[in-house]
Amino acid sequence: MTPTLPTPRESRAVLAALMAGVMILFSLWVVRPFLPATIWAMTIGITTWPLLLRIQKLLWGSRALAVSCTTLIALLVFVLPFWLAMTTLMTHSTELMRFGETAMKFRVPAEPHWLANLPLIGPKSITLWQKIENARLPQLLDNMVPDTGQIIRWVLNYLGGFSMLALQFLLTLVIMAALHAKGEAATRLVLEFGYALAEQRGKDMILLAGRTIRGVAIGVTVTALVETAVGGAGMEITGMPWASVLTAITFIACLLQAGPGVTLIPAVIWMFFFKDMLSAIVLLVITVLTIVIDNVLRPYLIRKQADVPLILIMLGVIGGLSAFGLVGIFVGPVILSVTYTLVKSWLAEARTAAPQTPA
Repeated sequence: MTPTLPTPRESRAVLAALMAGVMILFSLWVVRPFLPATIWAMTIGITTWPLLLRIQKLLWGSRALAVSCTTLIALLVFVLPFWLAMTTLMTHSTELMRFGETAMKFRVPAEPHWLANLPLIGPKSITLWQKIENARLPQLLDNMVPDTGQIIRWVLNYLGGFSMLALQFLLTLVIMAALHAKGEAATRLVLEFGYALAEQRGKDMILLAGRTIRGVAIGVTVTALVETAVGGAGMEITGMPWASVLTAITFIACLLQAGPGVTLIPAVIWMFFFKDMLSAIVLLVITVLTIVIDNVLRPYLIRKQADVPLILIMLGVIGGLSAFGLVGIFVGPVILSVTYTLVKSWLAEARTAAPQTPA
């Protein structure tokens, strides 16, 4: 049986599709310097789109006033915390390097005298303390963890300095305002593109991507802001040194899904060693509260928009950061979440369409 050759019309359609794909790739290569700001602007624009429509109704239907308000909100919620965190780390880079070197030289002190007097747990606590003191944990960490100065220098080189960071943030706000101004036309274009790819399933995929982007952006960013505010206030109240720097590190750690305990737990331990007991207990309570917020608020906000396992969010943040840079914090979870939901939907349809066989 001889295979049938494609008709000239089919060949032209395939060549046209290939040419269109090549031109899209070249276009992406040309606008590559603007891609991080564009992706971040699209993420913020999709997240704040329902808010824009509500504000527009309140402002007598004026799209210009509504765009101005949502741009200001995006600046305060999404851009300003990043800017403050990054600039704080850049400003104190020298002190951070020195602090990292000092932390690696830290040695666990001898057990305090009051520890042995505690009822029931005193003797066991003394034994455990002595085991930790003799384990030489700081020396082990010094061999396992890379040089702190190298890590901080890598972060600073990646950020590219104040001017490049400010330019990226400015481009993000400008592109987001343009998307909001022409939001209906942009939405119609994207939905038509999805329909051209896979008809109704393509449109459903676009809508699912929008809900997932909104859920991930709100869940990750709002949770990080709340945790950072609570943890930073706790460190300020209890008189923790370098509270502003630790607050910036807490915000970055929460965005990376490492949690607020990365900075708050060592701060509590430092309080118990070098400060009064009351401040240490207050900071311990605040640390427990922030960890509870991390485990309750983020799943609630994400699953309000899309039912996605949290392990996908964590893997997406880490993998997205490695693949796409800072903007990958949002791009990675969205890619994994949309893929997971689509595969789940296709499998459910396949099970429904398959004939039922007796057990």
